[in-house]
Order: sequence, then structure tokens, then C-alpha cells
Amino acid sequence: MDFQAGPLPGLFIIDPRIFGDARGHFLETYRKDLFAANGIHEDFVQDNQSLSGKGILRGLHFQAPPHAQGKLVRVLQGRVLDVVVDLRRSSPTYGRWFSLELSPEKGRMFYMPPGFAHGFQALRPDSTLLYLVSSAYRDDLEDGLHPHDPAVGICWPLAVTLMT
Repeated sequence: MDFQAGPLPGLFIIDPRIFGDARGHFLETYRKDLFAANGIHEDFVQDNQSLSGKGILRGLHFQAPPHAQGKLVRVLQGRVLDVVVDLRRSSPTYGRWFSLELSPEKGRMFYMPPGFAHGFQALRPDSTLLYLVSSAYRDDLEDGLHPHDPAVGICWPLAVTLMT
């Protein structure tokens, strides 16, 4: 796996090695030792999957401390614009956002530590997102930012067909 530091502290873009042959392909999507060697020491405790139609916008969600969630995100089918906003008040990039497209062709993954709001917009029909989280979901600690908040200024690529 190739780990690239993202433009905001703590973010990583991870490209797995894909081994293909006439039967199909194989790739590792998580290895604790390789993640730890690159400074990611999460204990992932929950696995979530989301299916969205083209234009659907989900987020920007986060879970408050002490159960803030680190996330490892990847797309199984379709294509999404994945977006994070730095909510760590002590961070030099507090309030800034970053986005990248994810699709299954390269198997690219995106890691964000606790302290980020997360959302995505499906760019194709039947976009399926899979993500591991470092803290179990707690509805009493869930919160969010409005995805069209002018103070954040995210540029979503498609007209929104539904927000959740």
C-alpha cells in the first residue's frame, strides 16, 4: 500500500497494490501493521456501508467527543466526491475542507482521524461507500454541518437530488 499524507494534518490517501490476472483481482484493504507504520493507530470497531443514487449528498456528519470517529473510506461501486472539514479547534487548518473522488477502479482509500466532519456526493447511480470507524455510532453524539454553509464554501459538483 502507498500512503500519501493529505493536505490537512492527519489525512491520508491510500492506494493499495492490486494484483490482477485472468481470474480477476486481489487487494489488501487494511493491514494494521502497515497503517501503524504510517502513523495511523486506529482500532476500527464498526463497518458501515451506504448506497446512494446520483446526486445524493450525505453529510457533513461527525460524532462528538469522547466518541469522535476516525474513518477509513472506500468506494465499492460507482463514484463519489468525498469531503472532510477540519473541526479540530487547535489545528492550523481548522475550518478548511478537502475533497477527492473515490471509485473502485484503483481501490483508493481515504483516512480521516477523529475531529473531521465527513460527507460525500454520489457522482454515479448506485454508488456504494464502505467505511470503517474507530468508535461505535452513538445517536446522542451525532452532529453535523450544513453542506451548503457559506462559511465552509464547499463546491459540490452536481445538483443535489436529496440531502441526508
